[in-house]
Amino acid sequence: MPIQARTEFAAALNQIASEKGVDVSVVIDAIENAALAAYRKDLSLRNEPIPEDFEELTSKINPSTGEIGIFRGAINITPPGFARIAAQTAKQVITQRLHEAEKGAILDEFNQKVGTITSGSIQRQEGNTYFIDLGRAEGILPPSEQTRGEVYLQNQRMKFLIKEIREEGRGPSVILSRSDPALITGLFAIEVPEIQSGSVEIKAIAREAGGRTKLAAISTQDGVDPVGSLVGQKGVRVQAVINEIGEEKIDIVSFSEDPARFIASALSPAKDVEVILNEAEHTARVSIPEAQLSLAIGKGGQNVRLAAKLTGWKIDIVGTEAEAKKLTDEAEAAGADKEAEPNEESKVEETPVVADTDQAASDKNKE
Repeated sequence: MPIQARTEFAAALNQIASEKGVDVSVVIDAIENAALAAYRKDLSLRNEPIPEDFEELTSKINPSTGEIGIFRGAINITPPGFARIAAQTAKQVITQRLHEAEKGAILDEFNQKVGTITSGSIQRQEGNTYFIDLGRAEGILPPSEQTRGEVYLQNQRMKFLIKEIREEGRGPSVILSRSDPALITGLFAIEVPEIQSGSVEIKAIAREAGGRTKLAAISTQDGVDPVGSLVGQKGVRVQAVINEIGEEKIDIVSFSEDPARFIASALSPAKDVEVILNEAEHTARVSIPEAQLSLAIGKGGQNVRLAAKLTGWKIDIVGTEAEAKKLTDEAEAAGADKEAEPNEESKVEETPVVADTDQAASDKNKE
């Protein structure tokens, strides 16, 4: 709380507290602690012994006048001219205490923002780690939170997900992310008023950062189209998100409580999908016309793999040997992230193509 007294010292205290983003009591506490340090140093300079009860001594400051005193209980033992001595010797202690208090206040502020989107500019690079200027704080973008293929340039301004406050050797650090699926959710929340109002909700999301994202949305209000809301008129909303994440593909589908319908939607852009569920094994057998197989599978199996992550079901796609061989060849090719064009080669004996959430990580490594 600001000091109400109309004195120059009170005004200075209020200004320092405002600039540092801390309470006035924190500033006063820093000065009082610094006064004790200054008193100890003054005794040393005068070759006087440090009192055995030094730890029990207290310092008090008048917040209106700035007068500082050292007390043993209720007895004032302040030496003559101590205010001048304290001002000369306590500056470093006060600065350090205020810096620690300011850093603590900033970390408390960002701790409340974990899971939200913030803007920052690339400040510097150390190895494969980037340091981001967030204004009052510095964020860290470690290699594990970077998007594959994304280029980061000095002074480049971008949006980041505040992922966590992590305790490290140099103290707490603000960890940022560009690869977390929650970044996509947060960017849509910024662009789509219906999400902010609660009439549209993103129920599930699966992402391979730098390649493709699939998300499922649902409407909580009659007459509101969840997919249309996220896409926007002429695709302006989804395009704004794509521009921010570097042209990563985004598939938006409607969420359904019916697993079969949800799985069919998740395999978009493939059409005419027939789904047979095995509830006991939590698997889905999917039949797709030959012309739609490559769309359902996707380049390197990416489309069906993300569909499995999105729905939480193991998906078996019935294909042909030719299509299965093509999927294997594509999965071995490195760095491919664009979906394959339809292929209408001659039909041969049926072969199942499988994707599930447990295999996702290993499939991704094979790519």
